[in-house]
Amino acid sequence: MAPLEVISAGMSRVGTVSLCTALDILGYNTIHFKNFSRDETLDLEGFKDAVNNREEADWDKLYENYNAAVDIPTWVWYKDLVKKYPNAKVILTVREPESWYTSMKNLGAILNDPKNQIDSERSVKVKEVRHAFYCAHDSPIYGKMKDKESGMAAFEKHNQDVIDFVPKENLLVMQLGEGWERLCEFLGKPIPDVPYPNLNSPKQLQESITKRIENEKNKIKSLNVGEAK
Repeated sequence: MAPLEVISAGMSRVGTVSLCTALDILGYNTIHFKNFSRDETLDLEGFKDAVNNREEADWDKLYENYNAAVDIPTWVWYKDLVKKYPNAKVILTVREPESWYTSMKNLGAILNDPKNQIDSERSVKVKEVRHAFYCAHDSPIYGKMKDKESGMAAFEKHNQDVIDFVPKENLLVMQLGEGWERLCEFLGKPIPDVPYPNLNSPKQLQESITKRIENEKNKIKSLNVGEAK
């Protein structure tokens, strides 16, 4: 389905799940990091290798089933994607830096909580890939999240870099929770007759992880029952 038509350059925790759902409502097939756990056609090793081999990355292959992309890893290498897909529309969602930093720290606490670990082979690989993305040598937040001031400064710098890099005619800067109007105008789409999505609060994220853990446990039980027969 590539080439990408929409690229979200906003960091994680700026409403990326809501934007992903909104783009799907508008008719796009959108990749978000959550797809790495759910879509087994995604080449995890290929994405991981691309972290340090951008010039050799086959972006059409990596994103082949999608025409819109949000969240990590897309915002880590948005410059490479904009160069590859110069006609793509780029969306930068922003929020108040201090609230973003708090949300990122909450995300880390949830993802690293021992009770939220999933031990399936794919989940372990997804965790390795996520670590590679966040620790990429040019990741704007690598090593900068230990204190609030450094984290907020990295967030603001990334946003300004996007604004400076992307041609103005191809860029929409949205506020978190802004809604449909400017987004649809930017993409040339009619405004849907449904509310703009509001998803992935810390509570919703924890509920989603808990559900995934239960699903994995049920899969393991089913396999064990099948082997016992």
